[in-house]
Amino acid sequence: MKKFQIALLLLALSFSLGAQDKSLETYFEKSNGIRTPRYNETIDYCKKLDASSPFIAYTTFGLSPQGRKLPLLIADSKGRTDVTAIRSSGNLLLMVQACIHAGEPDGKDAGLMLLRDIVTKKELRPLLDHVTVLFIPIFNVDGHERFGPYNRINQDGPEEMGWRTTAQNLNLNRDYLKADAPEMQAWLKLFNQWLPDFIVDCHVTDGADYQYVITYALETHGNMEKELSDWTSAVMEPYLVDGMEKAAMPIFPYVEFREWHDPRSGLVINAAPPMLSQGYCAVQNRPALLIESHMLKPYKQRVEGTYEMLRLVMQKMNDEAVNLKRLIAEADNYTKGKEFREARFPLSFGESLADSIMINFRGVEYTADTSDLTGGLWFHYDKSKPVTWNIPMFANPKPENFVKLPEAYILPPQFPEVINRLKFHGVEMRELSTEASIDVSTYRFSNAKWQQRPYEGRHKVQCTVNETVEQRTFPAGSMLVPMNQRTARVIAHLLEPTSPDSFVSWGFFDAVFEQKEYFETYVMEPEARKMIRENPALKDEFEKLKAADNTFAANQYAQLMWFYNKTPWSDKQFNLYPVGRILDSEMVKKLK
Repeated sequence: MKKFQIALLLLALSFSLGAQDKSLETYFEKSNGIRTPRYNETIDYCKKLDASSPFIAYTTFGLSPQGRKLPLLIADSKGRTDVTAIRSSGNLLLMVQACIHAGEPDGKDAGLMLLRDIVTKKELRPLLDHVTVLFIPIFNVDGHERFGPYNRINQDGPEEMGWRTTAQNLNLNRDYLKADAPEMQAWLKLFNQWLPDFIVDCHVTDGADYQYVITYALETHGNMEKELSDWTSAVMEPYLVDGMEKAAMPIFPYVEFREWHDPRSGLVINAAPPMLSQGYCAVQNRPALLIESHMLKPYKQRVEGTYEMLRLVMQKMNDEAVNLKRLIAEADNYTKGKEFREARFPLSFGESLADSIMINFRGVEYTADTSDLTGGLWFHYDKSKPVTWNIPMFANPKPENFVKLPEAYILPPQFPEVINRLKFHGVEMRELSTEASIDVSTYRFSNAKWQQRPYEGRHKVQCTVNETVEQRTFPAGSMLVPMNQRTARVIAHLLEPTSPDSFVSWGFFDAVFEQKEYFETYVMEPEARKMIRENPALKDEFEKLKAADNTFAANQYAQLMWFYNKTPWSDKQFNLYPVGRILDSEMVKKLK
């Protein structure tokens, strides 16, 4: 929009705030805080905001499996919608997303009200001075329209709501790395186009009863670059805690209980894995806030708490615009550098109950009785009796499963789906124009076991992993993935097999665990005897194995397979990881 048109609209807004406020009353407000709008009603309101303000633009960023557009609002003080122009202005980019679990719509209604108030209330206009907002009111659009009053048995309102998962029954907040859902693939494209500086993901929690309307999570446990972690814990977190206390909405970290439903058993805080929103943003060098409003509080109260959290985030981002932009740039540069690759990289974090701190937790009195129906514990919470306990909190998760990162990975071209998923994550790679025979570090697998029940549409696999070094020929069309790039942490989590969220773990390489060539026993019986004659030491090794393993000793085929695997006929690619790890930086430069 031209500058004089913006000026005229601003003038009109300044003379009609009262009328504009009424005309832009949200569906939530009209219901006195007990209902949330459907998809079409939400889109209509987004378009109304766009039409009423030069600061807000409505657009979409993808399509769901059922054909619904994924909505996006862009709020900018100059009406800019081009990421390059916004970045060059010095503004920070804040992404707020709601309804990733569509039965938890608090962030949708809070975000719509906050954007409305920013453009209609002069005192809130400065929130856009140094911050541009990307607001996704409904991420899980298909699940949102599985609408009804019986979708969240643990939750106090709204009267009707959407469903937790997508139309494909996928939980988007487990999909950030594997990216199976079309909605997530669209989100990743959006994320890597804009690279927001701070992300807020709005949820509603399950668990015990307590006084807090809002709990939260920030990644400060070592799964994000240290300087960003320090800023998050020393600057953003205390500001939110203090601001919500002043607003008479005290907050507390999102915790698990050592014994579920029993806060007095102690509280445990973990680092989020990268399959979750805040964990994924951490490995992208972007701080993120998880808002978990408390499901047992009335809907209106939860939305108001979420609104205030979002407002405080925007206020602090304005105050910290220059500093946060610098810290993110430094984190990206560090991740590209040699020092990062030379350090041991943790692929997971484990719960540590070795040390704790005593904290005050605002709970409600409860009893745990034995159920006369089920025989299990039945917790009775008494909201009329608030209490503050001094209890242990275990808030020091330990990094584990370390790996020494290579200078680059190399992927053969016969795995296009893996290559495409890497591209969704903004990973830079280059295609080999000629065949290359090189020494690589890689892995051999054994003892593969698949999860019996599906999890997020897949049967996850666990296996023993042994590193090996060998010469391997990669054909033209193979993809070289250098690690001197901003997304190195993401690459490591995807391509290191022992990462809990690796492509191997999620089943993208399941075919390598299948043996395709076999033998007949009548062929291997004489071959085994020939092998013993030529190498008598095999006989001793074989007898020791039988003595140590009764199952093996009773299985003719297993015994002959042991001999077969030592012959030239065995498949040398069986249980072999197809991805190579290049340890020599000079070799990376030479490959074309």
